[in-house]
Amino acid sequence: MRIATFNILHGRTVHDGLVEPDRLRTIIRDLDPDVLALQEVDFEQDRSGRADLTSVAAEAMGAVAHRFVAAIAGTPGATWMAATGEEQPGTAAYGIALLSRFPATSWQVVRLPRIPTRFPMYLPGPNRVVVVDEEPRAAVIAQLDTPLGPMSVANTHLSFVPGWNRHQLRRLIRDLRGMPGPRLLMGDLNLPPAPAARWSRMRALAAAATFPAEAPDRQLDHILTDHPGLRGRGCLTPDAPLSDHRPLLVEVDDPGAG
Repeated sequence: MRIATFNILHGRTVHDGLVEPDRLRTIIRDLDPDVLALQEVDFEQDRSGRADLTSVAAEAMGAVAHRFVAAIAGTPGATWMAATGEEQPGTAAYGIALLSRFPATSWQVVRLPRIPTRFPMYLPGPNRVVVVDEEPRAAVIAQLDTPLGPMSVANTHLSFVPGWNRHQLRRLIRDLRGMPGPRLLMGDLNLPPAPAARWSRMRALAAAATFPAEAPDRQLDHILTDHPGLRGRGCLTPDAPLSDHRPLLVEVDDPGAG
C-alpha cells in the first residue's frame, strides 16, 4: 500500500509563482498513492484560478473517497476567518485534504487549539521580530477499509510556533486514540522526527528530509503509526515542480497479517 503526504503550497511553483493544476495532476499520477494527505490546499481561491485542488488530485489518483477540510474561510493573507464547516457552498477556503483509493466508512474533523491573539515572534537574525496572527489548524480522520484491514488515518498541518505545535499534536492524538487501530498520522507537523515521535508516541514509517524542496536538510513531513506490525519500505522524496516541500512516499505492509 503506497502512502504519501505532501504540503503543496496551494499548488504554487516557487520559481514562477504560478498555480497550474496540470502540474499537480502530473505529480499525483507519478506518485501513484493509494492514500494521500495534502496540506495547504486551495478551494475556489483567485490565486489558484478558483480550482478545487482536492478534486484535481482525486481525479489524478483515482480516489474513491476524499475529503477537503477548510481551516480558513476566505483568503490567506487578506480577509479570512476560522472555518467552522458551516460555510456556504462555493466559499473560498484553504486547508487540508485526505484522499483514498479505498472506501471510507467514516470521517471526523478535529479543530485544533489556536493561539487566541496576535503575538510577537522572534526569528533568526538581527532585529527580526514579527507580529503573528496564527492561522487556525485542523485535522481530518478517516476510517478506511484497506488491503491491510481497517485503519484510522489522520492528516493535519500543525502550527509553526514552537511549543504550540506540540500542544496541538497532543490534542489530536487524544482524539485519534479514540478511533479503532491500526492508526496512521500523516502531514506537515512542523516538527523534526524526534519530537514528533516523542509527543505522538508513534513511530515513523518513513524517514527522509523534505524541506526545503531544492536542498532538503530537515524533515517536517511525517507518516507515523502506533501499530507494531506495520512496516515502511522504499521511502522516497521525489523532486516535484511545485511547492517548497517535497512529497514523502512510502510502501507500507504488514508482514504478520494473515
